[in-house]
Amino acid sequence: MNLDLSDDERAFQAQVRAFLAEALTPELKAAAALTTSVFTDRDVSIPWQKILHRQGWVAPSWPVEHGGPGWNEMQRYIFTAECARAGAPGLAPMGLRMVAPVIMKYGSPQQQAHYLPRILSGEDYWCQGYSEPGSGSDLASLQLRATPDGDDYVLDGSKIWTTHAHWANRMFLLARTRFEGKPQAGITFLLMDMASPGVTVKPIVTLAGDHEVNQVFFDGVRVPKANRLGAENDGWTVAKALLEFERGGGGAAGHKVALARVRRMAAAEASDGGGSLLDDAGFTARLAALEIAVQAIEMTEHRVLTAFASGQSPGPASSMLKTQSTEAMQKIDELAIEAAGFYAAVDQFDARQLGANVDVIGPQHSLTTMPRYLNNRAGSIYGGSNEIQRDIMARLVLGL
Repeated sequence: MNLDLSDDERAFQAQVRAFLAEALTPELKAAAALTTSVFTDRDVSIPWQKILHRQGWVAPSWPVEHGGPGWNEMQRYIFTAECARAGAPGLAPMGLRMVAPVIMKYGSPQQQAHYLPRILSGEDYWCQGYSEPGSGSDLASLQLRATPDGDDYVLDGSKIWTTHAHWANRMFLLARTRFEGKPQAGITFLLMDMASPGVTVKPIVTLAGDHEVNQVFFDGVRVPKANRLGAENDGWTVAKALLEFERGGGGAAGHKVALARVRRMAAAEASDGGGSLLDDAGFTARLAALEIAVQAIEMTEHRVLTAFASGQSPGPASSMLKTQSTEAMQKIDELAIEAAGFYAAVDQFDARQLGANVDVIGPQHSLTTMPRYLNNRAGSIYGGSNEIQRDIMARLVLGL
């Protein structure tokens, strides 16, 4: 596989680097460096989204007719890699990368005209209503009831682990509209206004002390049938398409940035045998193994790029990327914990808040190490657990 950039691609890379050098403020970079979750807080991601929106670069994968920049697959990859290298904040993916593609594919012209511009501008901030208490990764077992009533569905039940529901004004969700027959055949995909009467959001604080996820309760919530995406009882089809987009981003560029951070930490930390931790043969062997794993992920990402370029969906390759990428992320976090040593165990929630006037205990590079580790433990669960992904690969790739 030839990964060398063409002259046009190098020119595009230089254009992106020049833009990032000018548009990415020190405040945004500092906020991104303090982010310990896979999702950046809304107060950081939305200002960056508005800057990218003015540039016309907020939705690299969108087609031109819906407001995308018209980039090819390699340009999108270069842009993502350069944003990671520059330390740019992540954008909230629920709208731009997840629900928007299925609105384009399954939505009516009226739905597309209403929602897509609001997603681009950041006016609508989305959350995902999939997991439920007792369901977890088994989406087919969901029990949130959507009872048809005239022009509406009436929702009763709850969703859990709902990321950023406390900030979102929109939710895309799966609800059960039929209880008999095959479970997957009784699910409907709905778009809901979070301000609807009967919606209650209760926080779930993570082990790292962050408020990122929530439980959402529905008590007689009315959702217009006009907000249904796809046919009634055929939401499983829409959900499967959306999950391919959720699982498709391997993130090798971000892993390379994380590995470089671990390498800098190791160079600054003393080894038990004298010298720096980078002089420790065991540590450097594990670091090298992870660098090789990330290179393999990058190769798979390029194979997926090739599939996209020929008009194919990522298919089971998205499950492979999701599995390998999240497990590599967790191993990088473990190596960072080892490099930070006992300073990683110090709870410094206040010190890692943006603008905090609190002294850091230990080296600055250890401040976010443990929160990242704790938050990223969920990486192999969300988006469909890695056990589910391996089952998908076994069936679709190996034919088992």
